[in-house]
Amino acid sequence: MDLDVFDRNPYGTNCWLLSADGADEAVVVDPGFEPDAVHALLQAAGKRPAAVLLTHAHFDHAGEAGTFAGEVPVYVHPDDLPAFGDYPAWGGGSATALDAVADLRTMVDGDVLRLAGLTLEVLHTPGHTPGSSCFRIEDEVVLLSGDLVFAGTIGRSDFANSDPAAMRRSLIRFLTLPDATRVLPGHGPETTVGAERASNPFLREAG
Repeated sequence: MDLDVFDRNPYGTNCWLLSADGADEAVVVDPGFEPDAVHALLQAAGKRPAAVLLTHAHFDHAGEAGTFAGEVPVYVHPDDLPAFGDYPAWGGGSATALDAVADLRTMVDGDVLRLAGLTLEVLHTPGHTPGSSCFRIEDEVVLLSGDLVFAGTIGRSDFANSDPAAMRRSLIRFLTLPDATRVLPGHGPETTVGAERASNPFLREAG
């Protein structure tokens, strides 16, 4: 699997670019900022976007996803879909509006998306936002965790539309994954399920 990350933005949000070995298409996860720069990374690698996947609809993950995508489909969980119509009313925490998306699609827990030569399973992991989701890449032992789990810590569950009880259930679900699973988080360096099980104090509390 080919892997790259773009994190040059004020929030240090990771935008992950993923594709199967030798594929000329890529899946782009959470392109919230600087669409031109993300396109330049793809072009330098000789790839074009097949789809955009959003782990959730907070501005730092989804703000400019529509501009980046153009006519490429953008996938989000239905519980975060309202953010694209009225971000403040959804509970985004600011008056900011997300860029319009030309082809906005929904995905739910258990969906299997076959894109850019990869097979990705959708895991609905609410708590940070109602529609927060992770993506498990089959055959690669990789999880894109969004703002559920980071190296040494976890995502916030104190926003207006957060749910601490749902967050705890999602963290418990995270702990059912094999220790060898690589975790590509929404912020900060990659880690593994095993490393977080062993050392993340928030996961010890959840379990």
